[in-house]
Amino acid sequence: MVAPSMLGGVRFAGGWVFDRVAAGWDVTVLTADGTGSRALRILGARTLDLEMALNAPLRGPRPRALALDAALCESDEQIRRRLIGVLDSGMDIRLWGGARAAHGDESPDRLQHRLSNAARAFKAHALAAATASAARVPPQCVSPDCITGDCAPADSAPATVPAAAANADPGDRPTETFWSAESLRPSGIQIA
Repeated sequence: MVAPSMLGGVRFAGGWVFDRVAAGWDVTVLTADGTGSRALRILGARTLDLEMALNAPLRGPRPRALALDAALCESDEQIRRRLIGVLDSGMDIRLWGGARAAHGDESPDRLQHRLSNAARAFKAHALAAATASAARVPPQCVSPDCITGDCAPADSAPATVPAAAANADPGDRPTETFWSAESLRPSGIQIA
């Protein structure tokens, strides 16, 4: 899993991560905020710093699956280029959030992951740990964003949250919604 914040990653893909670990996978989570290692231990995953991983040479086997916050593809050209480079590798690549989150169930390339009962329970505990970790935000941060968990600088306006997203917290759902990364192909089709 790759996410700008641990809280957002756990909220949108924590059940998927747990179910992969329970199936015997070795799961690594890359985050930019460096928080939430307790939340990841609850899910059974290990963590690496996103920036360090992007700058390190590629070694070892490639992952078989990847869950990624679409906002990273929308905002970081290096991540977008790397992801486009592995589209034909056979890797199961799933995106969540970003500009597509506003379209919800309308997306034709929507993928649903039904969480096991254990994943729902462990995700709830991981969310509590990630929320506690996010509560210790830097002084320049007004509050963590309620959808992504990202830090909102003091001079920024609050993000507009679609009505459907505001009424149903993704952390409480029995399924997690993803989109296929095929939309990233350089054919002109955009993420949004």
